Amino acid sequence: MKYNFDQIIHRTNTASEKWDQSELLFGDKDVLPMWVADMDFMAPPEVVAALQKRAEHGIYAYTIKPLSYYEAIIEWIKRRHGWNIQKEWMITSPGVVTSLSILVSALTEPGDNVLIQSPVYPPFYDVVRRNNRNLVVHELQLNDGYYTMDMDALEKQIEAGVKMLLLCSPHNPVGRVWRLDELKRLGEICIKHQVLIVSDEIHCDLVYRGNQHIPLASISETLLQQTITCMAPSKTFNLAGLQSSMVIIPNDRLRRRYHDMLTTLSLGTESYFGVTAVETAYRYGEPWLEDMIDYLQENLNFVMDYFRERLPQIQVIKPEGTYLVWLDCRGLGLNSRDLHKFMSKEAKVGLNQGGAFGTNGEGFLRLNIACPRSLLLEGVKRLDRAINH
Repeated sequence: MKYNFDQIIHRTNTASEKWDQSELLFGDKDVLPMWVADMDFMAPPEVVAALQKRAEHGIYAYTIKPLSYYEAIIEWIKRRHGWNIQKEWMITSPGVVTSLSILVSALTEPGDNVLIQSPVYPPFYDVVRRNNRNLVVHELQLNDGYYTMDMDALEKQIEAGVKMLLLCSPHNPVGRVWRLDELKRLGEICIKHQVLIVSDEIHCDLVYRGNQHIPLASISETLLQQTITCMAPSKTFNLAGLQSSMVIIPNDRLRRRYHDMLTTLSLGTESYFGVTAVETAYRYGEPWLEDMIDYLQENLNFVMDYFRERLPQIQVIKPEGTYLVWLDCRGLGLNSRDLHKFMSKEAKVGLNQGGAFGTNGEGFLRLNIACPRSLLLEGVKRLDRAINH
């Protein structure tokens, strides 16, 4: 590989959410953090160089998005995902979760039903509940280590009166990259019952070989007008701290309503460094991404082999995308509280607790494998020692 993903970059004492809160969150400063969905890899060198040059200017004032910024995003989405979007469809936002909350607030009314598919990224629950909407939960079905949507059950839930569906694609935490037939069927149901779809596609670029991300809105003209797509380079290139994402809204009426709410909340100011990072990453970061995905694949293979041989009590749900691995720990026979205590106190590994992703996540853990292999090895060895002592 051209890029050194084995390099250890020490992140403690950098105000890192992931590395500087172990004692606060897990009760032990020696816990190895493998939870927050950011990478322990340096961003593409081209991005680092561009930000250094930007910083040297010395005036960090209000900034705008040049045409080249939009062109870089448009070209990236066309090349990577086969979707032709227009500049006018795009509105930027500090982050995808911010966008989800604004969209729920702007495009539904208090008391409306909003459907999510669990287990799912915890902020999906928050953006519905905190906006005083009714939460409708469709539980994904787990069979032989593979999650699917129960389309018949989903349609019955929607028939009862759902205004909006929040789709996670690729799915966090179960790692599914939804197939075309699944997305078409989901789209048909939502079109039939006039359900607005908000598709969180932040992990769209992190897909393992043999799988293909399909933007839901790209499938048909009807879905184009009924779907709002949230994307960002934050997961792809490890840029989450720069607070820059984009919302793609082809429907003029919906886009105006979203923009009005964004303006009301005074969230339209661009990130000075974010604009530079986004454009540079999309223009020059592809070789880095290709190498990084190959490295992630090797990390995933290592984890699956290690658990199969040394930790068969834990079933690894093989992801098709994302750098997050969903671990079925129910074979350990521990309740959620004891599982958390065991991992933090005995194994000294900091993982996301599955219950935060939904009731059907109880007994599961989420592991972040976007780290140098030596750190990943240390993490699984800690688990091994604690379980097989």
